Amino acid sequence: MTAIDTIVVGAGGRGLVYGRFATAYPREMRVVGVAEPDITRRKRFVSEHNLAQPMIYHDWQSLLASGQKKASAIINCTMDRMHYESTMKMLDMGYDVLLEKPMAPLLAENLRLVRKAEETGRLLQICHVLRYTPFWQALRQVLQSGALGRIISVSHRENLAYYHMAHSFVRGNWRNEASSGPMILSKCCHDFDILLWILQKRVAYLQSFGSLIHFRPENAPAGATERCTDGCAVAESCKYEATKRYARDGDGWPLNAVSTTPTAEARLEQLKTDWYGRCVYHCDNDVVDHQTVNMELEDGSTVTLVMNGQSDEECRTMRWDGTKATLYGKFSARGHEIRLHHHLSGKVEDVPVVARDSSGHGGGDYGIVRSFVNTLNGKADDSVTTARESLESHLLAFAAEESRRKKTVIDMEVFRARHGA
Repeated sequence: MTAIDTIVVGAGGRGLVYGRFATAYPREMRVVGVAEPDITRRKRFVSEHNLAQPMIYHDWQSLLASGQKKASAIINCTMDRMHYESTMKMLDMGYDVLLEKPMAPLLAENLRLVRKAEETGRLLQICHVLRYTPFWQALRQVLQSGALGRIISVSHRENLAYYHMAHSFVRGNWRNEASSGPMILSKCCHDFDILLWILQKRVAYLQSFGSLIHFRPENAPAGATERCTDGCAVAESCKYEATKRYARDGDGWPLNAVSTTPTAEARLEQLKTDWYGRCVYHCDNDVVDHQTVNMELEDGSTVTLVMNGQSDEECRTMRWDGTKATLYGKFSARGHEIRLHHHLSGKVEDVPVVARDSSGHGGGDYGIVRSFVNTLNGKADDSVTTARESLESHLLAFAAEESRRKKTVIDMEVFRARHGA
């Protein structure tokens, strides 16, 4: 196997994790460059990978400005609204690209990215990390074994913990559709992808409901201030109060989103002016805080996807009902569970989930990078997602958003044809 020379573009949380694959597995990948506008993040990344000055760039534009290819591949972890322009140029220059999800926040941009990858003959792989976790691979194996019989219905829940909802989708980078994209795309293209990968069937019809109910100014408690650092009268009774959540010593998410200086003092000072110090009821957020998507597949079976932003625990839970057995599952940092209830015998069977490494998303973060590297070395696995395959999960998210806004049922065949997909 040849170690793939790779440049990481965007050295925030995702880029940092993907880059560390090279540290853990240097025979598979070498990080030879970085492009990152934030000086603190850039310095940290340069130090971790001992990068030489000629391969350190302030942004993706300066990396690509010369028109000369400087490595075999790029891991593109820029913000969602930068994905399209940056990736189009990377593909044109001959780079193979591992692109953080979602592909792009506008449907037309997704289509152009897929076509560009196919026209240039480059690999464009999207970071659908769930495919590479032992949990989801074990669940897929159960389905492929026939133990459930024919699948009749699936209930799948993306339980977004209340603090994650507030951090990322009320205060943070994905709070506003104009600067990021629809919530169902930003958060749940993972979920659409994993369902499609396991079921291996297309969606025929789709309907969605959802709205922004809670995180609105009219729901602010009496006495709540614009910022949590302004002496809020209800601080003690508010589960979202920012100084309790962020003004702590330590590293890691979400603390390092406020400040990479790992002290309570530094973070408290930052909260006085930045996004994360704002009252959750007085932000410029407009994405939904809950959404349900009902789908009928081409064989008549049904799938319900629920995204909920008020969960006590960050986890995905599911129920798969087949003609032979029912599967209950839980995918969580606190522990995974897959349990089969066999209809005829009444037997209850626990399916083991064996962890492979300690990377994020239950081992999926390193798994997706390894898949990308293996594919470039001619060793593609059955989990690999081409851009064309990833497009389908994104189409479902855009269709769900159209249904939600228009209160209508979407015929997916018509929807695909209308958009040239």
